[in-house]
Amino acid sequence: MTIRTRKLFGTIALLTLVVVWSLMGMTIAQTPWLANSGLLQAIFYVVAGLGWVLPAMPIISWMSRPDA
Repeated sequence: MTIRTRKLFGTIALLTLVVVWSLMGMTIAQTPWLANSGLLQAIFYVVAGLGWVLPAMPIISWMSRPDA
């Protein structure tokens, strides 16, 4: 697979990841046990805001791998 094709599929995968991650984050943020606690909200938003980077790192490294 050429680097251009990997970048196309990787971009689609990253966009899908970000959309699904944000929808899951919005769903979890509306739960009553989280909505009632300011400290838990702060922790959740930090984790949810930075957490998408971990699954994105393998996609990005796969996209930027040079051609054989």
